[in-house]
Amino acid sequence: MQDIIHLDVFVVTALIFVMTPGIDTIFVLNKAISEGKTIGVYSTLGINVGVMVHTFLAAMGLSIIITQSAIAFQLIKYCGAAYLFYLGISSLVNKKELNIDLGKGKEQKSNKEHFFNGVVTNVLNPKVALFFLSFFPQFIKEEAIGNALPFLILGSVYAFIGVVWFLIITYFSTLFSRKLRSNKKFNTYLNKCSGIVFLMMGIKVLFKNK
Repeated sequence: MQDIIHLDVFVVTALIFVMTPGIDTIFVLNKAISEGKTIGVYSTLGINVGVMVHTFLAAMGLSIIITQSAIAFQLIKYCGAAYLFYLGISSLVNKKELNIDLGKGKEQKSNKEHFFNGVVTNVLNPKVALFFLSFFPQFIKEEAIGNALPFLILGSVYAFIGVVWFLIITYFSTLFSRKLRSNKKFNTYLNKCSGIVFLMMGIKVLFKNK
């Protein structure tokens, strides 16, 4: 902790960034509203595991490759956009009704799948790597920039803030959507809307530059 400066300012600033609506927020909201609280929780955990992956890469200096190599940046961006397109198309063509009370075996498989979706969605967003590399060093002493530990500590704090905020979003969004999700016709529309949201997220990632 001695290599970190202005931790209180970091926490406030990180909270503002986390609360600002972005791809991660839309992803969690979309999952929570369309598929329930449990899926929202696993999606939240997945997103923030992705945050820790970016933190580790930044700490190891690997994210610098992304920021300095146009090819690496574009490759990751296209992979991220393609994955979001896959999620969107899957939701649009899915004819199954949403089911709140899943069986035990099916629920475990579904939870893992949505957790993985959250990890991949965050990891394949190169903007997160760029943000961490530009944001974190402002709160690390200059002589400690080459040390991985301060990056990992700040990343853990950021991820903790993210988990708390997205769990709050998940709770309140599912609180008001539970009755709607029991309506079969609404389920169909919700699947389509979810697909459109993912496709729009993919387009947003695809057409963003460094």
